[in-house]
Amino acid sequence: MSIQNDAFAALRYRDFSIVTLNQFCLTLAILIQEIIVAYSLYQITRDPLTLGFIGLAEAIPFIALSLWGGYFADKLNKQTIMKICLFFAIPLPLILWSLFHLHGLEKIGITALSWGIYAVIFALGTIRGFYNPSATSLKPFLIPRELYANGATWTTIGWQSGVIIGPMLGGFMLAFMGRETSLFAVTALLATCFVLITRLQKRSFPKMETENVLQSLTDGFRFIWKTKIVLWAISLDLISVLFGGVIALLPIFAEEILKVGPEGLGYLRAAPSIGALITMIVLTKFPPMHHAWRNMLLAVAGFGIFTILFAFSNNMWLSLFALAMTGACDSVSVVVRQTVLQIFPPENMRGRVAAVNGMFVSSSNELGAFESGLAAKYMGTITATIFGGCMTLAVVTYCWFKTSDLFKVDITKGSDH
Repeated sequence: MSIQNDAFAALRYRDFSIVTLNQFCLTLAILIQEIIVAYSLYQITRDPLTLGFIGLAEAIPFIALSLWGGYFADKLNKQTIMKICLFFAIPLPLILWSLFHLHGLEKIGITALSWGIYAVIFALGTIRGFYNPSATSLKPFLIPRELYANGATWTTIGWQSGVIIGPMLGGFMLAFMGRETSLFAVTALLATCFVLITRLQKRSFPKMETENVLQSLTDGFRFIWKTKIVLWAISLDLISVLFGGVIALLPIFAEEILKVGPEGLGYLRAAPSIGALITMIVLTKFPPMHHAWRNMLLAVAGFGIFTILFAFSNNMWLSLFALAMTGACDSVSVVVRQTVLQIFPPENMRGRVAAVNGMFVSSSNELGAFESGLAAKYMGTITATIFGGCMTLAVVTYCWFKTSDLFKVDITKGSDH
């Protein structure tokens, strides 16, 4: 069997398997923590805007530092940067535990608790600003070029598996084990991630073409601006996630609309990734690279349609189905975009391109959470969700007519001309 026809080809490379397992454990840790913090803080404050501020607290440092993260990812050793970042991430859940503990003892009020939590999430965003460009740009060095699409699929499977299990674990742990024990578990998972990265083989990376810091920082922007398919892929994902994401509002749906409690919140938060994981398994055998741009646009349109369906649902099973389908649609978009970002950038620029992508796409989740919380506060939760889905469909319609030339691009050849 040729490696191109082997669904497990990328996983047969030891370091790629380690990085994929690390991504699973890291996603698990972050999402258990997210469920605990979001649900607990909303129960205490009953203010949707607090959920938005959690996203904003992480997005601000991430956006501000991502360019520097990309610069250092290309200039220094990516694996060393990842180890340093994980080392500083390990204590953060313990700080969250102490804040909730002090509030329970009535030694700090709601305002101090909220600002303390925002400060910890701000620190997490700072760490992500340096970690993500290194982690993203490391993966193409672990497998051959012909396996990039397969690798992108398995990377997303690792991430989506964590997104499925993490929220469900977080919901059940919060309900049956309590907040404090759950946060200790998050610390243990982060420590596991640190150990995994130390197991990678030592390697060197291509050097940057210029030592001029300002030019190095802006190289990623210039490359994306002149490479049309990369520019549109990032822009499409940014806008759809910014307006179409409903994840930040799930504590409100669980508590007030569907009335399913923290266990139900875990199921709701995991549903998109269940749909995504099933789709990803299919994509290991049937990658969406034939007519890739058309497939990406159709997938984002489906994301918007099922977001609207979720908004209208007051039945738990229909809500779970709608969320699962948003994940299925999103997974197609993710595989196409990740493959584009691995194939097109030069080897010595991948960190900076990954940083720009992270600024506009990864941070869109946090900015989208703020937009969702703000819209829910002033428009109502259901209306805000419908608005987000409609905005996604409007963006897809605009892109369809503006990017017709990209329908002919074969992205596996690494050129959009």
